[in-house]
Amino acid sequence: MPEPSPTPQRRGRLFRVGAAFVVLLAVAGYLVVQYVTGGTGPGCRVVSADSDGTTYEFTPEQAVNAATITAVGTARGLPERAVTIALATALQESALRNIDHGDRDSLGLFQQRPSQGWGTEQEIMDPIYSAGMFYDHLIEVPGYTRLPLTVAAQRVQRSGFPEAYAKHEPDATLLAAALTGRAAATLTCQGRPGATPTAGPDAVRSALVRDFGRDAVAQAGAEVGATPTPAPSDLTTETSGRTVTVPVTADTGADGRSVRERGWQLAHWAVANASALHIERVSYAGREWTAGNTDSRWRTASGDGKGADGAESAASAVRIVAAQ
Repeated sequence: MPEPSPTPQRRGRLFRVGAAFVVLLAVAGYLVVQYVTGGTGPGCRVVSADSDGTTYEFTPEQAVNAATITAVGTARGLPERAVTIALATALQESALRNIDHGDRDSLGLFQQRPSQGWGTEQEIMDPIYSAGMFYDHLIEVPGYTRLPLTVAAQRVQRSGFPEAYAKHEPDATLLAAALTGRAAATLTCQGRPGATPTAGPDAVRSALVRDFGRDAVAQAGAEVGATPTPAPSDLTTETSGRTVTVPVTADTGADGRSVRERGWQLAHWAVANASALHIERVSYAGREWTAGNTDSRWRTASGDGKGADGAESAASAVRIVAAQ
């Protein structure tokens, strides 16, 4: 005797169970992708140092690129205004993503075109190179620091939409204040606690030299080795297990930035690179950021960069703890 067909109620129940299972698998797959890639949605946040409630949320990928653009600018001794202009331009041109496509032959963070003399495709896809090329052209604009941002950016980019850069100025201003170190403890990311690293502390040291350059890192107080070619071992600062320690003890440099600003730039740079470099903890000047905190705030850390009276010490250091 053939089995009776499922009742409409049973068919509906089976359909709902099946649909729920499919949704569960989709969510699980999405979470796996987010974990592996460092996340494609907002995972980082910068807030105004003026406590006016202004914020900007962005992705780990955008954070890495913004930190690199800033490091290239400050390594050249350029003012914060130059960094703000560069960040606003990259936000408009690529949304701070190093993309391999664009209008005609446009490429990279700034959508520079090989056919227009910006470099080869390979060069333009290198964020260090492309940021450097942008700054090379920007400093040739007379009085660029006094011009409206959209005017300064347009004189470099020659865009078909010259007014488009202005809308990104508020977000770029927040990012520049944090990533140059002027605004302390204002940039946080979720990070990826417990992630399996690819290189651990060596990757952190290599990335520091890559973004800031051996000379710039040395000026910030790091003890850089004498080997002419940058390598992971160039930063021979205190390295104990998983911790890379970068002393920040130099006097104010030629760019006019203080020790405190240099230290906070390095600290924020490390947080911005937390997902990419598997960084678990960053501390500087008595404050500490830890990957995985739900609010991802900078918290008070006892005994870090403080003198006996609790005041911030001039001879402090940025400590970066990487997974291993």
